[in-house]
Amino acid sequence: MSRLTHIPAPDGVAPATAYTHVVMGTGRFVAVSGQLALDERGDLVGPGDPAAQARQVFENLRRCLAAAGAGFDDVVKLTYYVTDMAYMPAVREARDAFLDPARLPAASAVQVAALVGPAFLMEIEAFAVIPE
Repeated sequence: MSRLTHIPAPDGVAPATAYTHVVMGTGRFVAVSGQLALDERGDLVGPGDPAAQARQVFENLRRCLAAAGAGFDDVVKLTYYVTDMAYMPAVREARDAFLDPARLPAASAVQVAALVGPAFLMEIEAFAVIPE
């Protein structure tokens, strides 16, 4: 059985505002490669629109997790790669539509110079733990 434990503020560490500092889990590990704002045909969703791209990325993450028998409740870590930190509010809004804001996974956000193509504004990867 998979069990996740969230530790939002370890002793001596400032409280997190949009993630959990530590998430521990037991079970099988699932790694989902960074997802882009591509639909099922491989077409870009939301050119120039960070909110539309974020929604599509989280939908792709949902589908990838489901293929492994997982869901967002099983996610222990998200890594956000954005070409501009100004896109993070749109990312958080999309995230909160898919994840329970009271049980957020650990997370890192990194601004990058570029992604695989100039039209992509973000890429997000996920790590999850599911029952054995």
